[in-house]
Amino acid sequence: MLLELYNTLTRRKEIFVPIDPKHVRMYVCGPTVYDRAHIGNARSIVVFDVLYRLLKWLYPRVSYVRNITDLDDKINTRARETGCSIEALTAETTRLFHEDMAALNTLPPDVEPRATAHISVMLAMIERLIERGHAYIANGHVLFNVASTSTYGALSGCSREEIIAGARVEVAPYKRDPADFILWKPSPPDFPAWESPWGRGRPGWHIECSAMSCFYLGKTFDIHCGGHDLIFPHHENEIAQSTCAHDGGFVRYWLHNGLLMVEGERMAKSRGRGNFITVQQLLDQGIAGEVIRFAILSTHYHKPLYWTPESLCRAKSALDRFYTALRAVEDVPLTDTHEKKSQITAALCDDINTPRAIAALHANVTALNKATYDDDKIRFKTALYHGAMILGLLTQDQKTWLTGLTGGIKSDRSLIKIKELVNRRSVARSTGNFTEADRIREELRHMGVILEDSRVRTTWRTAQRHPKKQS
Repeated sequence: MLLELYNTLTRRKEIFVPIDPKHVRMYVCGPTVYDRAHIGNARSIVVFDVLYRLLKWLYPRVSYVRNITDLDDKINTRARETGCSIEALTAETTRLFHEDMAALNTLPPDVEPRATAHISVMLAMIERLIERGHAYIANGHVLFNVASTSTYGALSGCSREEIIAGARVEVAPYKRDPADFILWKPSPPDFPAWESPWGRGRPGWHIECSAMSCFYLGKTFDIHCGGHDLIFPHHENEIAQSTCAHDGGFVRYWLHNGLLMVEGERMAKSRGRGNFITVQQLLDQGIAGEVIRFAILSTHYHKPLYWTPESLCRAKSALDRFYTALRAVEDVPLTDTHEKKSQITAALCDDINTPRAIAALHANVTALNKATYDDDKIRFKTALYHGAMILGLLTQDQKTWLTGLTGGIKSDRSLIKIKELVNRRSVARSTGNFTEADRIREELRHMGVILEDSRVRTTWRTAQRHPKKQS
């Protein structure tokens, strides 16, 4: 099955042809560990987790590298504000990041390098750029010479004026050109620092990913992913550094997910307008990580994702439908074989079209619900699980999900009371006391429990919860 991906560099959808068909290599820009991950951060991790799962299904070996930026001025500022050491801050924030991403059912990368553990690799790369005339030393800084490469701006499509405007926060008199960017800079006494040929200091942000991706994946590799906001200047600068250090090459396919929007504006903590929503805030409301993941995947990764409480409710409702269908066939076995090509996998091979894949899941559930023969039930159930596996969905036990133990009922005491009421209602129905049965149904409804009666038994599930609006 052919995989097509939209390549930001060429601005078109292309058939993916790996450098080595037996070993696909991909790099995803990871978190800067100074604060909890917000939904915008999570979108990039979740979307490219689906790509990783898809590649693992299509190819015999995939190497997935996602870095940890534990060296950044935001980290230094946060450590100073909190009185916490930089090492303790980054270690704890990294742990919380892993915890949040695990709740969203993302697979860990094969390698997760930390910037602070790769300073020597960065120093070697900077030295090579200086030797080749692509970087220069000025006022204790080492800067990349943008004028030394004719392809700068190809990824972003930025004009000369836009490039200079994008560099405005780093404009300094020691630069040869306003667009030149920092590879190495001096450190104040209270900032992290390492010895270098140019004095005691620390690397610039952009050189970190160039050095680490090359170290683990080689000078040229297949796929580099990140958020749309990283196209310029971060990824543009990565290309400039890496191609100039290694005589061309670098990355074949560049993938970028769209921004996450809340109330019409990009989600960003710096805006200070109450639109910053962390993964943990939603989990603390009792919203299951799988619901958050489903909501993220309901919009194509290229497009802006407009985040609302209603999107989470729709995700919960859809997952309830899927799990309800699976509970009805819980005694039906899965088969080890499945169709290699399905509507679900075809959708994902079309530039990771997750909304179309989810629509195919719904169609599969409809077919499963209508199936009367065991062979059909086995086939549809197997196809549903296989497609959901690549999407990272339907990982919970259906009974656990529908009875609210996942992101729902919090205490064993509540669960015992629900079971007791359900049993009492069954007795009332069997003895013809329908008034009491209706009263118990209403009591359970107020507890957030929905009953579903069939000719042979009564099952129950929790009603979807409405997420709180952030203030």
